[in-house]
Amino acid sequence: MHDRFAMDWIEIDGSLGEGGGQILRTALALASHTGRPMRVTNIRARRSRPGLMRQHLAAIAAAAEIAQAEVYGASLGSTWLEFRPRSVAHGDYRFAVGTAGSATLVCQTVLPPLLMRPGTSHLVFEGGTHNPMAPPADFLLLVFFPWLRRLGGAVEGRMVRAGFYPAGGGRLEVEIQGSVLQPRSVQTRGPIERRRARAIVANLPRHIAQRELDIVRDVLGWARVELVCEEVASDGPGNVLLLEVEFPAGVEAVAGFGQKGVPAERIARLASRDMSAFLEADVPVGEYLADQLLLPLALAGGGAIRSVRPSLHTTTNATVIERFLGVHIQFIDGERGDCEVRVNPPGAV
Repeated sequence: MHDRFAMDWIEIDGSLGEGGGQILRTALALASHTGRPMRVTNIRARRSRPGLMRQHLAAIAAAAEIAQAEVYGASLGSTWLEFRPRSVAHGDYRFAVGTAGSATLVCQTVLPPLLMRPGTSHLVFEGGTHNPMAPPADFLLLVFFPWLRRLGGAVEGRMVRAGFYPAGGGRLEVEIQGSVLQPRSVQTRGPIERRRARAIVANLPRHIAQRELDIVRDVLGWARVELVCEEVASDGPGNVLLLEVEFPAGVEAVAGFGQKGVPAERIARLASRDMSAFLEADVPVGEYLADQLLLPLALAGGGAIRSVRPSLHTTTNATVIERFLGVHIQFIDGERGDCEVRVNPPGAV
């Protein structure tokens, strides 16, 4: 390993907390943004197959390209990485994530540093848009990007082609303009204004989608007009059930991914259960969205949202963000299983 500029290094232990790939992706985003060189050790130490996998190498390569970074240790199975950014540059970028890799996770790695720099970028991500271990592209477009726009971010996107795990072959395009993010506090959800269930199939019988929608109707009581069956083109077979609710504070979505050997009814029941839990919690921000909003709120200098009690994934992400930006992230439990997530600027209590 290289030790020059040692005083400037940010050191991250990849076995921290949840010990997964999100530690690396958040560190890459923030090293690029701050210009601080960083070293991550014990990468994915808590996983059954520790070290870097191809999807992580794709995120490293993308971050290195936008930040003009020197990189050491970026090889398959490596448990350490050194990343030395120079400066973030806007432009036209194409990132080929690979067949099974998640295009959305790579997008979330490079988006923050580009969003915080003056200029405009056009990004193309090719690979998996619907991967069960990552937010689907629909979540970014319907839920996450609108939240960024509420914070003052200028970001738009569209899914040109779906890419289901493991075949991939999807295409996601994103336009980013450098912005100034503003702190925001959102504590209440308000009444549900719209509901929609979309059962999407690619290269699979249509009756799979219909069976999922039947379960949504029976479990959640949603009307037939709110149930939509979609057939899309893709390189391989795939199925995802998306349950969406819109309210004054924004949109929340729950995804259930079809799996070989798992009945469509079970996929739909699990997704319906998750949506029921969100609705009963009466909060404006779900578990996964709260995790994703930590970084933009920290970059905005503060803010607060009300969500459910955080997962280990979320608290681990908060620790990495605090290390880079000096903010203080609080999780204040409510009386009904809810939680206020408060991002305090550096020096604030």
